[in-house]
Amino acid sequence: MEDSLPRDPLIERRHFDSVQEGLWARLSIAQKFSASSLVKYGYELAFIRHSSSNSVAVMLLDDKITTISSDGEIDTAPNIKLR
Repeated sequence: MEDSLPRDPLIERRHFDSVQEGLWARLSIAQKFSASSLVKYGYELAFIRHSSSNSVAVMLLDDKITTISSDGEIDTAPNIKLR
C-alpha cells in the first residue's frame, strides 16, 4: 500500500500563486517596479525581510541571490547567505 497520495499539480500551482500574490502585495511600488524587471530574466520573488526602518525583497535565480531595497535599489551581489 502506498503511503502518499499523488498531488494535483493544478492545486499545488494555485497555492504557489496565492503565496506569490501575497508577497507581491507587500512590496513597495519601487520594489515592484525593480522586481518586475528581474522577473523578465527568470528571477522569482522568494521572501521579504522586514526591519523597523525598511524591507528587503529577496529574489532567486538558480543559485543567484539578488536583493531589492525598499526604495527599489537592486543589489546583484548582496552579502547574505541562505540556509
